[in-house]
Amino acid sequence: MPTRPDTISAPVQIVALLVSSAHAFEGRPADGPRPGPEPVERDEVTVRAGLGLVGDRYFNQPAHRRAAVTLFAAESLDVLAQDLGLTAVPGPHLPRRNIVVRGFPVDELAAPRSGTGAVFGLDSGTGEVRFQAYRPAYPCAWMDVALAPGAFRALRGHGGVRCAPLDDGILRVGPATLTVMRSPAAGTTRPGGTGTSRTT
Repeated sequence: MPTRPDTISAPVQIVALLVSSAHAFEGRPADGPRPGPEPVERDEVTVRAGLGLVGDRYFNQPAHRRAAVTLFAAESLDVLAQDLGLTAVPGPHLPRRNIVVRGFPVDELAAPRSGTGAVFGLDSGTGEVRFQAYRPAYPCAWMDVALAPGAFRALRGHGGVRCAPLDDGILRVGPATLTVMRSPAAGTTRPGGTGTSRTT
């Protein structure tokens, strides 16, 4: 799609999609994640404006309208593995974020404080689906169990962003384009960037 003068577009890869009808991170982290009733990995998801991802536990939940979909940067797992000295990068589904992309500083889309973040779109070949970003998706203590000891601290500031979908559409694993229509902090979000400096 042609780039509008007021937008920033970047080629990305959607490396993982997740839809979960049940919450796996309940109870005590020491007890481990609760097994889900069905596999959560998806090759394709259906997005509904104002509602979320069809089949997900946060779909059409009024209390989660501004947090119905979570977006996460795969690069955060690369850095996590390096910081913690892991022998392998954790799988992209393990943080339990709905959409995992590679190639864009996702965390910079979130609102810097209160209010709204960026409006952005994802097009994986079936048409652009726009989202309104809101607050960061903060990591929780479960990350030390699901990923590796120390992951909770290491992912602070790099846990992704919570969003509300603005369009109906389809997203698929594979190459895509991410387009930012409005950034919460002009000049801070750049295609292919690495985001702000890490503090762990």
